[in-house]
Amino acid sequence: MAQPRALILRAPGTNCDVETAHAFGRAGAAPQTLHVNRALENPRLFDEYQIFCVPGGFSYGDDIAAGRIFGNQIRHHLAERLHAFREQGKLILGICNGFQVLAKSGVLFDDADVRAGSRPPATLAWNASGKFEDRWVRLVVEGSRCVFFRGIESMYLPVAHAEGQFIARDRETLASLAARGQIALRYAAMDDARQPTDRYPDNPNGSMAAVAGVCDATGRVCGLMPHPERHIDRTQHPRWTRGEGTDEGEGLRVFKNAVEYFR
Repeated sequence: MAQPRALILRAPGTNCDVETAHAFGRAGAAPQTLHVNRALENPRLFDEYQIFCVPGGFSYGDDIAAGRIFGNQIRHHLAERLHAFREQGKLILGICNGFQVLAKSGVLFDDADVRAGSRPPATLAWNASGKFEDRWVRLVVEGSRCVFFRGIESMYLPVAHAEGQFIARDRETLASLAARGQIALRYAAMDDARQPTDRYPDNPNGSMAAVAGVCDATGRVCGLMPHPERHIDRTQHPRWTRGEGTDEGEGLRVFKNAVEYFR
């Protein structure tokens, strides 16, 4: 497939849909942004796309909890369609608020308990700092299961969230996710060692085991808290005028991986 089509689904309060569509376009996809109501009216429209993305923002004002209302819409009305979407070998990505949405909808973990209304294997809670965190962080990729991070060792990306603390249901669940290769991205120390860390602010939200992103068992469904769409150009690096950064933004590779998966 020369140019996969990417659907970016927004809801009231979403504010990163334009940047995310631009990133997919820069990577070689054909992006389209739609309001969630259009998908609820016609769930079959997912058949027209190869990549589905829930972008960042504050869907429905993050009322009740971040991503909860948007996640419930998916869980009650679109879950079967998205599970079929995944089983067809297609890709699903959730960024920041999109990660929260996928985790609370049952799509990310493919967990029957979530679809039945029980607690998911993991969730995103209030930052341990008790405040909104807006900063740049160093990330390290773990394993090779996740399609979106293949060929990437580390990235320097911004975060901007109040509810980004990854908390597993229990230690056994966390260990199980790690054993299955579903922990795909961790916050790392900003020093040269770049090792996963619990230390604030390198770990900006206090996530268990420094988890910044996870994937499902197939590696084709992924959620991450950092914003790759905000670092697709070298001039977006906070110190680019001092000669720091790469020729292209480090986040662009995430979107290129999605496009190259279909080639």
